[in-house]
Amino acid sequence: MRICVLLEGCYPYVTGGVSTWIHQYMQAMPEHEFVLWVIGASSEDAGKFKYKLPKNVVEIHEVFLQDALKLAPVKDRYKFTETELKALTDFVHCKRPDWDVLFEMFNERRLSPMSFLMSQEFLNILVAICERDYPYTAFSDMFHTMRSMFLPVLYVLGQEVPKADLYHTIATGYSGILARLGSYKYGVPFMLTEHGIYTREREEEIIRARWVPAGFKRTWVRFFYMLSAAVYDKADMVTSLFDNARKTQIDIGCRPEQCRVIANGIHFERFRDIPLKKEDGWIDIGAIVRLAPIKDIKTLIYAFYELKFRMKNVRLHIIGPEDDEQYAKECYELVEQLGVSDVLFTGMTDVLKYMEKLDFTVLSSISEGQPLSVLESFAAGRPCVTTDVGCCRELLNGMEGDDLGCAGLCVPPMERTALCNALERMSTHTEERYLMGKVGKKRVERFFRHEDMIANYENAYTEVMRKWRESVSH
Repeated sequence: MRICVLLEGCYPYVTGGVSTWIHQYMQAMPEHEFVLWVIGASSEDAGKFKYKLPKNVVEIHEVFLQDALKLAPVKDRYKFTETELKALTDFVHCKRPDWDVLFEMFNERRLSPMSFLMSQEFLNILVAICERDYPYTAFSDMFHTMRSMFLPVLYVLGQEVPKADLYHTIATGYSGILARLGSYKYGVPFMLTEHGIYTREREEEIIRARWVPAGFKRTWVRFFYMLSAAVYDKADMVTSLFDNARKTQIDIGCRPEQCRVIANGIHFERFRDIPLKKEDGWIDIGAIVRLAPIKDIKTLIYAFYELKFRMKNVRLHIIGPEDDEQYAKECYELVEQLGVSDVLFTGMTDVLKYMEKLDFTVLSSISEGQPLSVLESFAAGRPCVTTDVGCCRELLNGMEGDDLGCAGLCVPPMERTALCNALERMSTHTEERYLMGKVGKKRVERFFRHEDMIANYENAYTEVMRKWRESVSH
């Protein structure tokens, strides 16, 4: 089978998390050909891959959203039909536009996004929105905000569509729209796998974002919900990593019969024989994580700073790449400003070997799905302290049908005192830590093996293709 995988802001430009997952995923399916259709921010990243692509990746197509800003103005005025204008009006209002009409306009007929965004029709729609919803906002602010919102979407609609038997997007958003476009273009099925709920993650980012004026935050949130709805409405199957994520997808608008839960899996055998750390008078805590705002390394640093006042024999190892250079710099500076000792930034390293130096691990994220780093830590017999995000609590305490016990401690996100207390307890309760590590290892061995995950996705592909063929034959 020829499968087009659609990715946004991750593989092959960024390491860890979803990138690691998709790299191992494709390697585990050598019988399939994979076409990568990847979305990045800037064309400066073109070809700068952090991974050597697997042999069964036969094509890669890169799309960079900032290239939309290079589109030339259009002089000739395009006359929109009533159907086209209705679809475009619904699009600007962030409702449920007729995406097939938009696909036909911007992909089949190659209409430039500027034909609409510089048109009198677009201006008329904006004036009506401004008069109704933003009567005290400068129209120029409204115009530039809305234009920057819609231009990238219309731009990606005009991309050449790689041919495939099935399109598999690993998020909603821009990549999800392209998956639906591929399905439309070649009359084949598409499916969605969400590691985190894209709309909720974007909503959290927008609420905190300084670059979005307060008055426009609600509109930006509605925009991303519109993109997700476009995917949920037409995807032949929607998968998530755990049951609460599935329930969230249904709450947002996904049909229950579309939804499946396929848990993550890791290569248990690679981690299970890692020996426990030898006693040396130190307690070594590992954070296996990208240096990025969503991982909230700063709260972890503050918590460790407090911990050092209670215990002197603790070290914090922050293990992972600088995913966000500015944020990484802020983390280094924070350690320096606080004068906290025994914080080691290792950068990229061999996690398998480094795990031997650790007593337990910590994850301080403000958003997660089903983190691979926690599963890997469990497989190595290291318990975890995590924030209560995604399914971390379920990983620590067990899901339905799992009576193995507790494999770590869970605290609210962004609460450094609670995190410090949990780190102290894990550091001082040696026997409890050892027993938690044993539980975690058993949990991964029983429920989160990579080969089981791959088999479940193979079955999902088979089911999607079978149902699509039956629908076509009828």
